[in-house]
Amino acid sequence: MTDGPHSTPVFQDDGIPFVSAEAVSGGYINFDKIRGFISEEDDVLFSQKYRPQLLDVYMIKSGATTGITAIVETDRRFNIWSPLAVMRCKDNYNPYFLLNYLRSDSFQKSVQLSWTFGTQQNIGMSTLENLTVCYPPLQEQQKIANFLDHETAKIDSLIAKQESLIELLKEKRQAVISHAVTKGISSINGSQCPMKDSGVKWLGEVPEHWDMTPLKHLCDFSGGGTPTKDNLSYWTNGSVPWVSPKDMKSQRITKTSDYITNRAVAESSTNYVDSGALLMVVRSGILQRTIPVAINDVIVTLNQDMKALKFNQKMAVDFAMHFIVGNEKALLLEWSKEGATVESIEHEYLANGLLPVPPMDEQLSIVQHLCSKMEKFSQLEARTRTGISLLEERKTALISAAVTGKIDVRHFVSEQGNDKEFKDEPFRKQD
Repeated sequence: MTDGPHSTPVFQDDGIPFVSAEAVSGGYINFDKIRGFISEEDDVLFSQKYRPQLLDVYMIKSGATTGITAIVETDRRFNIWSPLAVMRCKDNYNPYFLLNYLRSDSFQKSVQLSWTFGTQQNIGMSTLENLTVCYPPLQEQQKIANFLDHETAKIDSLIAKQESLIELLKEKRQAVISHAVTKGISSINGSQCPMKDSGVKWLGEVPEHWDMTPLKHLCDFSGGGTPTKDNLSYWTNGSVPWVSPKDMKSQRITKTSDYITNRAVAESSTNYVDSGALLMVVRSGILQRTIPVAINDVIVTLNQDMKALKFNQKMAVDFAMHFIVGNEKALLLEWSKEGATVESIEHEYLANGLLPVPPMDEQLSIVQHLCSKMEKFSQLEARTRTGISLLEERKTALISAAVTGKIDVRHFVSEQGNDKEFKDEPFRKQD
């Protein structure tokens, strides 16, 4: 047993893949989620402690995902960082049996009872290497490993189908929203109304009786700021919600991760935002794929990566939110500055962007229709996620039962009819 190097490398655009905790999940290493790349020189240096080898078993030993495991199933060259503990089996222990035992409920509980907390949860190598594992005869280990490989693959296939269903629901939800806010209530009811060119290429035609209006004529904009952290009176016992991009996980804002004092608002660049505004993230890496928006149900303040849009009587804030949610891919292209080094929504593009403006009674009808539809989508997604949780519980229970001998799989024969092979080789070091 060992772990990755504890020194921090210099990352570069290409080179040797460098794997840390974020790339370990589901029993395998996802090389699409590596930390970065390191040079040949750093790889040689780090390999003096440990060089990855086929069938090495990893377990995350620090951070929020402590206890998650994976096995090396590739001969490709890579290296790892210190959050990963490494186990290389001797010739009397099957690495796939070890992988599954580490995933069992009993071992995971022993990890949770043994970890310590500093800035994050952590289990030390000296503690980890003294935790107990089951040790059946080698042939039985191999039978158990092959049984679990066969049975968990079926469960994983079902989970993958459920996860695909969730993605399809998200796509369908967005399509329903986009159609409603661009084609109107008559198209929802199956009837036709005269259409006209919107003047926006990606938007196409809109109902003839709708206006097309620059956003700056529909709302007032306000920004935010961050009171200095050096002044404790700005943050201690604060009661004013302070919204940052990390709070934008739902479409209604009632509470936030951080709160500031009224004095902080008076003496900094942030401002009060009355309830009923549309809050929008305008600078964040998340703008590569989505535009987080939400309506505040309480008075809030904002940080500098946010904007608040307070709409006038021409547009309902819920309609505006649905328009952005339903068309976010096109709007990201329209509102973002090409070639910018930081993902951001440019105020000039945002303010001058044209929005379709139906009559107010039609806006409210569309919003009401979408609320009903979104509730059904949410219920379907919730049921699907419950199904995934039950399948995950079933998989954990099956693994735990098999690796602790609660079920007898000694007579199991896989469809391939053979056991997985492995060989023992000690940790290799550079000369």
